[in-house]
Amino acid sequence: MNDLARHADALRSLPASCGPVRLVAVDGHAGSGKSTFADRLAEALSGAPVLHLDDLATHEELFGWVGRLRDQVLLPLSRGEEARYAPYDWTERRFGPARTLEPAPVVLVEGVGAGRREVRPWLAALCWMELERGTSWGRGRARDGAGLTEFWDGWTAAEEAHFAEDPSRPYADVLVRQVPEGYAWQEGPGATAGANRFVTDGRQRTPPY
Repeated sequence: MNDLARHADALRSLPASCGPVRLVAVDGHAGSGKSTFADRLAEALSGAPVLHLDDLATHEELFGWVGRLRDQVLLPLSRGEEARYAPYDWTERRFGPARTLEPAPVVLVEGVGAGRREVRPWLAALCWMELERGTSWGRGRARDGAGLTEFWDGWTAAEEAHFAEDPSRPYADVLVRQVPEGYAWQEGPGATAGANRFVTDGRQRTPPY
């Protein structure tokens, strides 16, 4: 049920989707546990790089980060090159010093909207954190405290609008639920026939280079 090592091995066996990279998205509602899951999966992948989409979003562009993701990350990785992106500082409200992201065999990209339509052609697999939005948002608000109540009010409206126009879950290869023993995986609505096909024999997708 929670054998991340087995799933990590299966992810490594998928066809490359972004140049030499197998790009794996972890999407879900804010507060659903994406970051924690992505970090644990990265550990099972022997330290796979993780790109957090919070580093590309801004206060003014909560979902307007596609151009930065494409130009700073996806295109360099598709050429087998090191990606360089400037993470956004949510306290200072400006972009900070550049970070690098290596074209590893598997790279994880996590964040709300990681499985949006502009990103899906670059993906080897899309994971959706299966926790309904009310519970997810409640967890996120409790985590961040009363000081961010106004931000969360704006965020939830923006997230609801985003997924109404560009849903990710219908295209998920796997649904991931956090359980007491770890994580339970099940075939997602976007998977082809066969249980967890994406982690057994994969599906080739051609990115728009």
